[in-house]
Amino acid sequence: MSASIRSQRVRRVWLWGLALVLAVIGSLLAGPQVGTAHADPKSSPCSKLDGTPARKYCKDKKDGTPPEQPESACSLLKDKARALCEERSNGGSPDDGSGVGGGLTNGASHHVKDLANWLIQRIEGLVAPKDAWAPQTSDSALFSPFLWLGQHLAVMIFVCVVVVCGLSAWQGAPRLRQMGHSTGWTLVAVTGMASVPGGVEMLNKAVSAAFKAAFDSNESTLFAIIRRDLASGADSGNPLAILIIVSALCAALGAALLVFMTRNPGILVFTCVSPLVIASLARGGDTEAVQKWGQRLLGLMFAPMALLLTSPFVALAKGSLVMDAVILVAADVLMLRMVFHGVPYIGPRLARAARSAVESRTTNPLVRAAARAAAPDFHEQENSPRGPRLVSTPGRAMAQDGDVLFAAYGAKMRPRPGRLTTESAIGQINNDQERTQRLTEARRRARAAGSRTPPAGRNPAPSPRPAPAPPNSPPGPRPSGPNTP
Repeated sequence: MSASIRSQRVRRVWLWGLALVLAVIGSLLAGPQVGTAHADPKSSPCSKLDGTPARKYCKDKKDGTPPEQPESACSLLKDKARALCEERSNGGSPDDGSGVGGGLTNGASHHVKDLANWLIQRIEGLVAPKDAWAPQTSDSALFSPFLWLGQHLAVMIFVCVVVVCGLSAWQGAPRLRQMGHSTGWTLVAVTGMASVPGGVEMLNKAVSAAFKAAFDSNESTLFAIIRRDLASGADSGNPLAILIIVSALCAALGAALLVFMTRNPGILVFTCVSPLVIASLARGGDTEAVQKWGQRLLGLMFAPMALLLTSPFVALAKGSLVMDAVILVAADVLMLRMVFHGVPYIGPRLARAARSAVESRTTNPLVRAAARAAAPDFHEQENSPRGPRLVSTPGRAMAQDGDVLFAAYGAKMRPRPGRLTTESAIGQINNDQERTQRLTEARRRARAAGSRTPPAGRNPAPSPRPAPAPPNSPPGPRPSGPNTP
C-alpha cells in the first residue's frame, strides 16, 4: 500500500515539473512580441488616431521604420481643412465659401446661396406638398366614421324611397322609374364615397409633381433661373441685388405658408365630409350638392397652378436677380389671390387680414398697390336675422280667400298690396333701431365729407359780378323777402 502511494506522489511531482518547464518555455517565446508591431492593433495607441496617413506615420515611428515623406503636410488633413491648407500652401485663397481664407465676401455669398436654396425648397414644399393631410385610404381612423355614416345614410334614404314608391304604386311607371333611379344612384354613392381618399391622394401627388416640373425642372423655370442667377448672374456680386432676391424669397415663403395653412386643412375637411355629400345622390340622382362640393375641393387642389401665369415672363428675367425678385412679387400676389378665390368660406377674410398686415407695416406705394391687387376691396353679405313671422290680418285673409272664390267663378282677382300694421311697424323699427342709427350716421358723415371736399382737379368758378348800371337807367326791381324794408 505504501509503495503505491509513493509511486503516485512521484508521478504528481513529475507532472508539476513538466508543467512548470512548459510555462517557462512559453513565456520566453511570447516575451519578445510584446510592444512590437505584432501587438494587437486595437490596444495600440496609434489606433486612436483618425485618418489613415496619421495612423501609418505613428506606427512607422514606433517600429523605428523611417516614415515616408508625404507629398505635403496637408496630406494628413481631410475634407475642407485639407483643401484650405493646400490653397494656402500654394499661395492662393480658398474659394470654397468657408469664409476663412477667402474673406467675408466669398463666405457670405456661399451662405446666401444656401439660404436661397433652402427657401426655394420650403416654398415648393408648402405650396404643393407631396403628402397632404387628407386620409389616404378609406379604412383610416379619421375617415371611417364619416364613411360609415354616409353609407348608412344612403341606405336609409333608399329604404324611404322604396317605402314611398310602394305606398304610391298605383301611380305606375313614374314610381317604378323613381325607384330604379334611386337603386342605381345608391349603388354609385356607396361605391364612390369609399374611393374618395385614394382619388384625392393620387390627384395631390399629380399636382405636386406638375408644380415642381413647372417651376423647378429645367433651366427655363423660375426657381432654376434664380439659382443660376445667384451663381453666375449679371448682378450676382451686387449685395443690393442679393438682398432684394432674398427679401422676395422670404416674402414668398410667408405667402406659401398662408397657402399651406389654408389649403391642407380645407382638403382634409372636404375629404372627410365627402360621404355625407355623396349620400345625397341616393334620393334620385340630384347632383347639385356633389357639384358644389367638387368645385370647392378641386379649387383647393389646383390652386397652386395659378402660379403658371408667371411662366411666360420667366424668360425675361434671365440673368438679373432684380427681375427675378419682380417675378417673385407677382407670384406672391397670385398666391394671395389664390387664397382669396380658392379657399372657400374664409378665404376673403384671410386675404383681407394679410393685406391689412402689409399696409400697417409699410408706407411704400408699390407694396400697398401689390397688396390691393392681391386682396381687392369687397363687401360682405350676411343672412338677414330671423324675425317674427309675417301673417295677414283677419280682414286681409278673408279678402284674399274671397278673391280666390270669386276667381273660381270667373271674376278677375284684384291685387291687394299689403303693409305692416302700426304696431308691427313700430316693433320692426325698434328691432332695427341700432342698425338704422349707424347707417344714418354713416350717411350723414359721407354727405358732410362730400360737401366740404371739392372735386379733385377742379377749382370753384368765381361768381360773375353784375355789370354796372348806366347812370340814367331806371332802378331795377326791388328784391322781395321778409326782411325787405
